[in-house]
Amino acid sequence: MLDIRVIRQEPEKVVESLRRRHSGVDLGELQALDTRFRETQTRLDALRAERNTASQEIAKLKKSGQDATAILTDMKRLGDDLKSLEADQASIEAQRSQFMLTIPNLLDAGVPDGTDESDNVEVRAWGEAKQPEGFVARPHHELGEALGLLDFERATKLAGSRFVLMKGLAARMERAVLNLMLDMHTGEHGYTEIQPPYIANEETLTANGNLPKFADQLFHLADTKYYLIPTAEVPLTNIYRDEIFDEALLPMYFTAGTPCFRSEAGAAGKDTKGMIRVHQFDKVEMVKIVPPASSFDELETMVGNAEAILRRLGLPYRVVLLSSGDTGFNAAKTYDLEVWFPSQGKYREISSCSNCTDFQARRGNMRFRDKDGKLTFPHTLNGSGLAVGRTVAAIFENYQEADGSIRVPEALRPYMGGVEKIGAAKPE
Repeated sequence: MLDIRVIRQEPEKVVESLRRRHSGVDLGELQALDTRFRETQTRLDALRAERNTASQEIAKLKKSGQDATAILTDMKRLGDDLKSLEADQASIEAQRSQFMLTIPNLLDAGVPDGTDESDNVEVRAWGEAKQPEGFVARPHHELGEALGLLDFERATKLAGSRFVLMKGLAARMERAVLNLMLDMHTGEHGYTEIQPPYIANEETLTANGNLPKFADQLFHLADTKYYLIPTAEVPLTNIYRDEIFDEALLPMYFTAGTPCFRSEAGAAGKDTKGMIRVHQFDKVEMVKIVPPASSFDELETMVGNAEAILRRLGLPYRVVLLSSGDTGFNAAKTYDLEVWFPSQGKYREISSCSNCTDFQARRGNMRFRDKDGKLTFPHTLNGSGLAVGRTVAAIFENYQEADGSIRVPEALRPYMGGVEKIGAAKPE
């Protein structure tokens, strides 16, 4: 949520950010609501002052034994007017608050202009994005099905489309990848591991920025105020919601490996095969809560933490800075990490790292007290470190052999009982 003072004092800044995002939000509607709110507040203040003066006058009249009937009648009128005006103000405030929840974060000045992902800017690349020598690369889902590791047909029977059943060494690799990521983030990058709930309430999802805008992307538990989490970012950024803590706690780094659940609304026809776009997937998340002055440096470090995983696994990737039209609702600035998929001949997103500045902290009323006693909203950052299923898919494709087997990256072998290669599985 933006600071209302920015909307009042620097509306052109907000309008320009909305323009760069190609957002359809009409700031004029919010400004009109805010004007009505402030005018109503002025009238309320005047009526309350009038009521206080009348109360003092009544006390004087009663003390001197004089008749206060006329003023008491006025007091009743004042009370009725106040009650009506307070109801009006509550309605206006509710409308204003709801509108504020629909306004995206202000873009950082360093975000390049653009309409969509085609305007993203490559920052750097690592590894050699190449095709295998002597044979045509097969997609990960074909490799997995041929080896008896991935079963999409039975997953559809169990749950529906866009689910996957992982078996044997594929399931073990999924677990190995998740554990490698958590071990690196906790042992090398300084994050504290959290095991959060996989269900979140409306307040948590609103503070994070998923509600109300992205309600259609969530799995809602019927007849409740609860939802399955779309990412561990949701609970991690809410740990200190509605709290005031000491600045000495900052910076705070959290990581969690959890299942994530997304409806993929609007994704019809996109990545229908394989593990790229599914309803349920595992992901290791990184979240930082930091002082405002250091947040953009912390973003660069977070991107490096995600890159370290891909380097350890030997997967070619590139880092891109998202354009204004592709930057997410909560974010002021975002980098995507894209890993190489040889069967597609292109890079695919495997991590997104964002600085949300004080946007989420304001929505969640999370503040810290600095050494001078001043209350300040911290900045929050989040990043995938990484999406586990997509990492497994990228390993299948980049480590495939001509005979259809898959080499296991050296970094994963200790987590997989020393297995070096996944060959043909026994039929089931």
